Amino acid sequence: MSSLTTDTFQRDRETFERLASSRQRIDQELGKAIVGQREVIEQILTALLAGGHCLITGAPGLAKTLLVKSIAQIFHLRFQRIQFTPDLMPADITGTEILQEAAGERRMTFVRGPIFANMVLADEINRTPPKTQAALLEAMQEHQVTAAGVRHPLEEPFFVLATQNPIEMEGTYPLPEAQLDRFMFNVVMDYLPEADEVQVILRTTAGRPQPIEPLFHGEDVLRFHELVRQVPISEDLVRYAVKLAAQSRPRQPGVPDFINDWVTWGAGTRAAQFLVLGAKARALMHGRSHVTVADIQALALPTLRHRLLLNYRAEAEGVRVESVIERLVNSVAAPVAR
Repeated sequence: MSSLTTDTFQRDRETFERLASSRQRIDQELGKAIVGQREVIEQILTALLAGGHCLITGAPGLAKTLLVKSIAQIFHLRFQRIQFTPDLMPADITGTEILQEAAGERRMTFVRGPIFANMVLADEINRTPPKTQAALLEAMQEHQVTAAGVRHPLEEPFFVLATQNPIEMEGTYPLPEAQLDRFMFNVVMDYLPEADEVQVILRTTAGRPQPIEPLFHGEDVLRFHELVRQVPISEDLVRYAVKLAAQSRPRQPGVPDFINDWVTWGAGTRAAQFLVLGAKARALMHGRSHVTVADIQALALPTLRHRLLLNYRAEAEGVRVESVIERLVNSVAAPVAR
């Protein structure tokens, strides 16, 4: 990896070796609370190391909240959970100014909301109307909150991990496209296989769960962010990520016919950025200091899933967005390793 000084190189090397050697410990600690869901866990950890926010989609009762809280404990991050409900107001998330009296003087004081944490769980984010959902936009993009014209920076590192119920369930609101695009990944958490589900029941009906041991601190996470951005990637692989995003846009020159047939809106430039950043983070988690085609292909689904808007024809034909993305990956020629 490139570095400016010997000290920087040594620090980067130590950070890389610590991350690579700790992957098994992370899985062991998470295994105290979570059974299975290996792909889900890897995608969330990838977003965390890359500094991206994550949307987790799944039916109630699949341990989405428990998974996020467990990851916060492993990285020793200050955790806040916000339960989104139809009557939740933006100020309930960001905070508000109140009038306080001290020493005979009245002044407006900003009271911080639950968004002021390292890891914020926006639980069932699609249970609240778009106005309140949008209150997260500034925090997610700028890592700050503005109240009464005053900017309040959020403590770093800062992550939003939002859970949502499948949109077809009663009482849910679709997330605005602008907010969806702020999420690095949309991770789908599905039902466990029977054997894993049996293990969950045995564990949760027998004794108390084992406490999770913190392995890192917030400063470590910030160093991981720096390290991820220093991972080298070839221009061919960057071009490949750009093509995957560009070929998802209908009515553009050279796009596959099935994209024009089934897709109303495709992925933007941010999708390619997240593909590259995520691929770098995934490479580090697998003990490599370089990115491969497999890293990008493995993250195409969670990166593009919430950025492709299918049309009525696709719905009528029973086409799922996952099928479109899989076909897209197969249709775009991958660079050959040299």
